[in-house]
Amino acid sequence: MNETAAYVPPKVWKWVKESGGQFASINRPIAGATHDKDLPVGQHPMQLYSLGTPNGVKVTIMLEELLAKGISGAEYDAWLIRIGKGEQFSSGFVKINPNSKIPALLDCSGKTPVRVFESGAILLHLAEKFDAFIPTDPAKRAECLSWLFWQVGATPYLGGGFGHFYAYAPEKFEYPIDRYAMEVKRQLDVLDRQLADNKYVGGEEYTIADMAIWPWYGALVLNRVYEAAEFLDAGSYKNVNRWTEEIGNRAAVKRGRMVNRMSGPLEEQLHERHDASDFETKTQDKLEALENAN
Repeated sequence: MNETAAYVPPKVWKWVKESGGQFASINRPIAGATHDKDLPVGQHPMQLYSLGTPNGVKVTIMLEELLAKGISGAEYDAWLIRIGKGEQFSSGFVKINPNSKIPALLDCSGKTPVRVFESGAILLHLAEKFDAFIPTDPAKRAECLSWLFWQVGATPYLGGGFGHFYAYAPEKFEYPIDRYAMEVKRQLDVLDRQLADNKYVGGEEYTIADMAIWPWYGALVLNRVYEAAEFLDAGSYKNVNRWTEEIGNRAAVKRGRMVNRMSGPLEEQLHERHDASDFETKTQDKLEALENAN
């Protein structure tokens, strides 16, 4: 019986081959732009460059929630960034986000545009700018921010760790899947215990902490990411499921999930959003029906 030789790391790692499974073509150990291309800029105060992944959905939910509160300054253009095609490595995108990750926001509401990158930073920027979805009481604010940063720090284990080895790696290996599944279940237990005594993650108030956590952990228990709900026994986290359902029923959340989305039912895909009416007239099912009719 043949046994695979154990991997022995070299003294100095060198990039000699693509790695990363289905994302290998866009993974590289260096930063910076790969090509020159300016980003489009629309007419609204907020210019979002994103994709409908969990990190992107955080921001579109926030923007739609702000608009639902009547805050017109949160009006936005959402431009699609196809990360599978490497559009995040354009010179225009790198100028806004040197880390080449979606989402990236250009706040054009003042005399000088302000760039904001990293989804948690964008949520905090918008919450502070519009004084919305973040508590004013110091203790409640601290709780909200603690959970916001919990998500920022915890989710790489869910996405880059568990999601990669369970769903995307070219081969399945027991050790990394077990290692990250254990950590994700621990995180779900942390969240479930918090929600046992609280309506929302930070307490009784719906905040940016919920908007940050829901697109990842809510999607996980709903089997929308990695198709791993059964594997992780996600149904057993009753409080997380209750919270997931309640937030998912919010109209602004339903709209936010549609923006920059490129998978799932065509009627739930709004590749770009430039006006509130786009939800009724420019979803992918309607655009394809119009194209076929012509």
